Amino acid sequence: MLPLTPSLNPLSHVNQLLPYPYITTTTVSQFSQPTMAVHSLSSLPLLFTHPKLTNFVTIASFSSPRAPPKPLAIRRIRNHAVAVDLPLDYADWIPKADPRDRRRAGVLLHPTSFAGPYGVGDLGDQAFRFLDWLSEAGCSVWQVLPLVPPGRKANEEGSPYSGQDANCGNTLLISLDELVKDGLLTKEELPEPLDSERVNYETVAIIKDPLIAKAAKRLISSNGDLKYQLEDFRKDPEVASWLDDAAYFAAIDDCYDTYNWYDWPEPLKNRHLAALQDIYETKREFIDIFVAQQFLFQRQWKKVRHYAQTKGISIMGDMPIYVGFHSADVWANRKYFLLNRKGFPLLVSGVPPDAFSETGQLWDSPLYDWKAMEEDRFSWWVRRLKRAQDLFDEFRIDHFRGFSGFWAVPSEAKIATSGRWKVGPGISLFKAIFKAVGDINIIAEDLGVITEDVAQLRKSIGAPGMAVLQFGFGSDSTNPHLPHNHEKNQVVYTGTHDNDTIRGWWDVLQQEEKSNVLNYLSISEDDDISWALIRAALASVAQTSIIPMQDILGLGSSARMNIPATQSGNWGWRIPNSMSFSSMDTQAKKLRDMLSMYGRL
Repeated sequence: MLPLTPSLNPLSHVNQLLPYPYITTTTVSQFSQPTMAVHSLSSLPLLFTHPKLTNFVTIASFSSPRAPPKPLAIRRIRNHAVAVDLPLDYADWIPKADPRDRRRAGVLLHPTSFAGPYGVGDLGDQAFRFLDWLSEAGCSVWQVLPLVPPGRKANEEGSPYSGQDANCGNTLLISLDELVKDGLLTKEELPEPLDSERVNYETVAIIKDPLIAKAAKRLISSNGDLKYQLEDFRKDPEVASWLDDAAYFAAIDDCYDTYNWYDWPEPLKNRHLAALQDIYETKREFIDIFVAQQFLFQRQWKKVRHYAQTKGISIMGDMPIYVGFHSADVWANRKYFLLNRKGFPLLVSGVPPDAFSETGQLWDSPLYDWKAMEEDRFSWWVRRLKRAQDLFDEFRIDHFRGFSGFWAVPSEAKIATSGRWKVGPGISLFKAIFKAVGDINIIAEDLGVITEDVAQLRKSIGAPGMAVLQFGFGSDSTNPHLPHNHEKNQVVYTGTHDNDTIRGWWDVLQQEEKSNVLNYLSISEDDDISWALIRAALASVAQTSIIPMQDILGLGSSARMNIPATQSGNWGWRIPNSMSFSSMDTQAKKLRDMLSMYGRL
């Protein structure tokens, strides 16, 4: 493996700011699309033109969608004159259901939340037992959070949304027991069981990292089919397009105790060829082990995904729109980000004040230089989506609204309120993606401040949006999260990873809002609120319904996965060791009965 040619293209421009008056807030829930699949642009409707955005956004026109062929019954009946007798089998001309319109349901559960002996859930036996349980419950979707390596720097606390790399897999998910089955570890080398109800990422890394590295070394020095698979993995051009940069980045990061790559020595910071060649020579073993670890993650994940497919279960991934500054994604692709000449962010990501924070949320990820990306036909995004397709059957894009209009905060700001709205790439990005990748199944996370341009961008590419029942009861009957306002092409949740559990939400809900819930669902205080809300989600007209595992188990706030705008105590929940999927037959039967009732089997 040779170092990649260094790339340094200093920022030459900053996109024009979009003043507040040019965005008009509106509610989004009145659009209906027949399928989750995003097809080629030739089948897309005309992009909506917002009169106040025409000075800022290039409006793309598309050919009118080709009309689908008429059903056979309609074609046959048009061959008969008015009042002429119809054929004797006319009563059998029953319309056939379109498989793309199938109603379905699934469960949100990140693999780190599985029970297990080594402090964190993994891709071993519990993953397969969970898929068995999903199948028994009648579910056909498993949603996970991003599978990227979680942040290990200060204040990141294992967040999959502060990942070190947008394409690599989280090696802490590698199952040690599976490595024993592969002959890469011995049973005697396995650590003592760790009795931990929550994930402590620092402790887990201390326990698992050396063993996974040991397994990787043995794989590298082995001879056999597994070694040949590793070599094929490394030679795959689609893999090499992200793996080489990631391996070099990790090797350099291992040499320097710095907060981020901006503080590396200039030759490495700026990817000088001689400096990278020197890293390859001095850190070759590290790089080889890094690659082998990624192969082991990929191999175990593909086994899990294949098993899911045999059960008829689609895996829904999650893709954050932004990537962290301290990542190979930014370091190796500086020209695609809004950085100054020295490589430091000019503007960073966030959102204005919302339901989670009065001062907004400051995410600190560098913003994209969309103009530079468009000049390169969005090749960075094309590679990223190809990687997502390699891992998932479908995937949710977090903060979809950022493709239309995004919140830009000066990098020196301490809170997000000093940000401004700026124009995103809009349909031009998706046009390039569809041309390069083809049909993709994406879900648009369209929560928060959703304006007309965002709604119409989602509609124009046919991507389903989202509704969250917990957001539905604090206003009036026009609230888009209430079931009667849902649309067919939508994914409805009782709550997401950012919400409290239903039980935790209910315990602190104001009485007026509680009364709204009781009246709307026609239940009393004595009813099980978790299952009442699950029933409402499954009864929704939305094609897909997703339930967090914590709600199925009826757990309280201690099982919450994340509290937005906070930096500690998150991402640690695990299924208690006292619970096993074989002991959840009651919940599986109850869920299956509801799925049957509402046509989601």
